[in-house]
Amino acid sequence: MSLNKVHLWVILGAALMIRLLSLGAYPLMDTTEARYGEMARLMIETGNWITPQFDYGVPFWGKPPLFTWMSAAGIELFGLNEFAVRAPHWLAGLAVIGIMALFARRLGYSALVTSLVLATCGIFSIAAGAVMTDMALTLGMTMAMVGFYLCWLSYEQGEGSKRWGYIGFIGLAIGLLAKGPLVIVLMGLAVFPWLVIQHGIIGSFKVLWQRFPIVTGFLLMLIIALPWYVMAEQATPGFIDYFIVGEHFKRFLVSGWEGDLYGSAHDEVRGTIWLFWLYSAAPWSIVLPILLWMKRKAFGSTIIANNGVFSFLILWMVAPLILFTFSGNILPAYVLPGVPAIGLLISILMSDTKQDAKWLKVVASILPALLIIAVAYIHLGTGDKKSDKVIFSMADPNVETFYIGHRPFSGQFYSQGKAKKLSDESVLDSVEPLQLIGKPHDVDDLVKKHSLNCIVEFTAKSKRALYRCNNT
Repeated sequence: MSLNKVHLWVILGAALMIRLLSLGAYPLMDTTEARYGEMARLMIETGNWITPQFDYGVPFWGKPPLFTWMSAAGIELFGLNEFAVRAPHWLAGLAVIGIMALFARRLGYSALVTSLVLATCGIFSIAAGAVMTDMALTLGMTMAMVGFYLCWLSYEQGEGSKRWGYIGFIGLAIGLLAKGPLVIVLMGLAVFPWLVIQHGIIGSFKVLWQRFPIVTGFLLMLIIALPWYVMAEQATPGFIDYFIVGEHFKRFLVSGWEGDLYGSAHDEVRGTIWLFWLYSAAPWSIVLPILLWMKRKAFGSTIIANNGVFSFLILWMVAPLILFTFSGNILPAYVLPGVPAIGLLISILMSDTKQDAKWLKVVASILPALLIIAVAYIHLGTGDKKSDKVIFSMADPNVETFYIGHRPFSGQFYSQGKAKKLSDESVLDSVEPLQLIGKPHDVDDLVKKHSLNCIVEFTAKSKRALYRCNNT
């Protein structure tokens, strides 16, 4: 192993290890992580593994359950803590890196460079260890795309094996359980244009039928994914209509969609997804265009001519960007399913580089350094502003606790569901002692109204205070 490779392995190992060690180093913050972490905790407490719950008895129809299953499994293994709910998503990210490394090696490119680029890509590193739906979707998308291409390639090379095609359909099933039919749309946006480029419009359908296990693969996908959809609709009728029509059409076509049951819709300027990609996939979203320009003379002879893999990866990368270009209801994480392609693209562009690419080590080192800075910054108080963990470290778990006004999901998670939102003020006259949490001006008004004897135990940086109260 060359000294250059040793350096790259060290950076790769550092990036993965720093992210792993950071999983339990900061609290679940509102709203996304705390909400999904609380849903996993509720799944364990209630034993309901069919329908994720937004609150006790309130079904969550916004997403399929794979991300909740992952975090709930982490709680079963490691107990109720931040590491437990995040670790399965880090493992999913590791699986994506492993698949892309295998893909690169099979095609004759550097698995190390592919893995390094992916592990040090901003949005990928954040999502690999965040309680979100997106890494599970990316895992499914990666399996589907790699399985499709290698199945196609086996016929090009005379092997004629469809086994990779079945892996692709398993990936689609994972995507259906992670985020729904979106994975099929994303794959179609990448694969169909690529097939047309390779074989023409008529030839594309012929190739699909001859080279891929369309019928048996589709049945395999349904066998894996469909049972949950049927059971979910039976458990909470109305789920299919909300999820398929609302989440897959109105959410992306109607800016500021008011039918969202679980939050507020986002209204961004059309085309903002490309800007999201530029800064979310940094630093490699900046490096990639520069490399494309530098290697432009080699496209026809060595890059594009190599079994169409380069155009395949480009279409894979931009598929989420194309889909969401005309949508205003978007988030930066929506670029993630196309990010794995960046690693192999850069590996291909660097395949003729003989000299020690010192710039690669410098750029790859940016992300691990930023991770350390980010965790330190959160510890300096940012985490306490966006999470009520610090409040419950000061609260007495044996005393009834009520939120005055808004109750954040972090309050639900860190109180293990015991902190209730005050809906009936009469309980203040019958419960003693009790704890109140809220903005001081809201709590003070209530204390005066009910003549409670309270002291402020703690005031968090979130501007919510913890009161210990007795009746006078």
